[in-house]
Amino acid sequence: MKTRFAAALLASIAVAAIAPTAATAQSVVSGIAIANPPAVVAASEAYKVSQQQRPVTYKPQIDQANARKTQIEAQLRPLITKLEADSKVASPNRASLQQQYEQIQQIQQAGEAEIQKILEPLNLSQQYVLEQIGDKLDAATQAAMDKKKITVVLDSQAVIKAGQAYNLNQDILAELNKMIPSAQLVPPAGWLPRAQREQQAQAAAAQQQGAAAAAPAAKKAPEGR
Repeated sequence: MKTRFAAALLASIAVAAIAPTAATAQSVVSGIAIANPPAVVAASEAYKVSQQQRPVTYKPQIDQANARKTQIEAQLRPLITKLEADSKVASPNRASLQQQYEQIQQIQQAGEAEIQKILEPLNLSQQYVLEQIGDKLDAATQAAMDKKKITVVLDSQAVIKAGQAYNLNQDILAELNKMIPSAQLVPPAGWLPRAQREQQAQAAAAQQQGAAAAAPAAKKAPEGR
């Protein structure tokens, strides 16, 4: 599941980047700091609470996906067994083996697409929560910078090495938790992630421009002899 993978990845980043140390309390030198925004988001209270709530809220979809996965595996098991047996005979029929393999592939791909469709509400919920937190991240970063008198914040993933005195993660996290202690788990009906909304807006704008450009030509009367 993509949602579980994304959650695990964010959690692993957070553990490594947010864990406070004694050096964190040291003053940052020369107004420069480093931060890891994905780690801050993953460590935020809003994100952690949403990760706890989602399996409960979307239990019907998770149960349905697990049941369908079990059905698909049961459907594939005899087909895979037959393919393995047919491939071990003295003179295997290559065309038949290829046909069996393609059938298995089609069932697997169709099953994965079906399960992803079932779990789509969970993926949308994940993106909805991340977007809500992300909308507050810049303000939280600025608030932490102002308190620490920081003028430049670098992405810690792009820095080869830096002491913990430069790490601003914990300060940003504290501000973020104040600004958004919790997030809405279920998106409104018809909600789409920002990237898709922007794509739709661009497509609509392009369509309007095309219609506006075509309008004068349509209004122009044909010249007679």
